Amino acid sequence: MAWSERVVVRDGVRRVCRDWGGPGQPLVLPHGLAGHAGEWDGPARRLSSRYRVVAVDQRGHGASERHPRDVSRAACVADVVAVVEQPALRRPALVGQSLGGHTAMLTAAAHPGLVRALVLIEAGPGGPNPDGPVDIGGWLDSWPTPFPSREAAAAFLGGGRVGAGWAAGLEERAGGKGGEGGWWPRFDRDVMVRSLAENARRSFWHEWEQVVCPTLAVLAQSGFIPAREADEMLRQRPETVSLSIPGTGHYLHLEQPETLHTALSVFLEGLA
Repeated sequence: MAWSERVVVRDGVRRVCRDWGGPGQPLVLPHGLAGHAGEWDGPARRLSSRYRVVAVDQRGHGASERHPRDVSRAACVADVVAVVEQPALRRPALVGQSLGGHTAMLTAAAHPGLVRALVLIEAGPGGPNPDGPVDIGGWLDSWPTPFPSREAAAAFLGGGRVGAGWAAGLEERAGGKGGEGGWWPRFDRDVMVRSLAENARRSFWHEWEQVVCPTLAVLAQSGFIPAREADEMLRQRPETVSLSIPGTGHYLHLEQPETLHTALSVFLEGLA
């Protein structure tokens, strides 16, 4: 099954979605920081045989508005609500990775009647991280853009499925008029840094406690979520289903989409 592009506009800001269609309950998939909706192509292709799947280019990313003024957590939550409400996706499950999972968590907390279930992939309430924006800015500054090819970008960005997944989000630009041709990110470096401002200042444990829908937390064996954070999540909400996928890192949705699909299918089928 192929996806079709769907555009959702709220407050003048354009969000672009990959709507995979599908016959069943809706799933809305937000990606992580500096990512793109195409990261979900592998899981979405499989899931759309049973579910209505919509992957979102979040504000500031991909084909969506490149330079939004507001990149607050509240604005990202409102975007998810708009994606759900404009085509009337009735009580979707939200499946988010990294910062996209964080957005999904905040949406479930703020709009309990809107969300049927929550899946966090390498995401959690976190804690104050003052160095986060600087670290991300430094990492993005290290990218030797423009890349001469998608293959070169994939090799730089980790190789294998992870590098290919990141490289798929780049856009090719022709040279001329002072511009340098090659493959460029479809986001602005400073927008990415600003997007982490709130996460740098505080944790979101209160919001985690407000989530009432069934929740699956999927962690990587070598991911970004500390064991103590995962343990505290389960202590505060012991009904949460948690699993760790061996041999994976933070981008496990790219590394092992087949294994993730199995985990998602078991969880989603259990909701019925």
